[in-house]
Amino acid sequence: MKSLSLKIVTLWYALALVVPLYINQFYSPFFNIWLEILFLHIIATVIIYIGSIIHKNSSLYDPFWSVAPIPIVLYFCFFHDTNISIINSLLIAIPILIWAIRLTRNWVTSWPGFIHEDFRYVDLKKGNKFRVEFINFTGIHLIPTLQVNVSLLPIYFLFTSNNLGNISYLLLFASLFSIFAVIIETIADEQMREFRKNKLNNGKTMNKGLWRLSRHPNYFGEVMFWVGLYLMAILTVETPIWLLVSPVSMIMLFVFISCPMMDDRSLKNRDDYKDYMDTTPQLFLWFPKK
Repeated sequence: MKSLSLKIVTLWYALALVVPLYINQFYSPFFNIWLEILFLHIIATVIIYIGSIIHKNSSLYDPFWSVAPIPIVLYFCFFHDTNISIINSLLIAIPILIWAIRLTRNWVTSWPGFIHEDFRYVDLKKGNKFRVEFINFTGIHLIPTLQVNVSLLPIYFLFTSNNLGNISYLLLFASLFSIFAVIIETIADEQMREFRKNKLNNGKTMNKGLWRLSRHPNYFGEVMFWVGLYLMAILTVETPIWLLVSPVSMIMLFVFISCPMMDDRSLKNRDDYKDYMDTTPQLFLWFPKK
């Protein structure tokens, strides 16, 4: 079942790549490259949304978060006219590709197939049919796409800048910062995976390793990755003040939506989670309260 589900997902994502590119050959209404990317990004989202309706499972969208940035960054590296040196292009692209491959692999490993749909989607899709489909399209598909697009904006300023002809050590620092964030994510996920392998831990709260310092250290790593992309731009090229919306909106997404939803679920399923919640920081790594 999982093998067939993954093949179906692959076909839908191939379609979500090919169709926007085909449309772009005949219809390109924007003079700004990032608006054009946003336009194609939304078309791809609509295709995945149609697939989620057909298969009655919105988890078809889950890998979109990590898969969609891949063609975007590859386009800027290899197909868009830029004055950035090869080395600086790689410093931008490599952390994004490492992050994307790791997160997609993590999803493939943990997703059992179309027999499962993310509990958050199930909770959101309640009510009359109109409300369900409105939430399904906007809340589950479109808004996350817009969030990723906004958070990727720093690379637009990087690749369209004329100030990155030589190797930038500040860019190197921000690139390593982003990779370190991915490492934190990876360690947190592996620690949780090992914890769940032990059946004696069923119904218990993971409070070891990085999970001792944060209730959601994997989310912390995710947020820091996007902060790293912002650092790449702010430290090396001219950027508008409003670009701060890129990392701030991502932080707010996790602080006010993703983390609370996970906390609410854990409170319902684990008797010891309330004590853990009272003593352990929500997102950022810090020492627990005594």
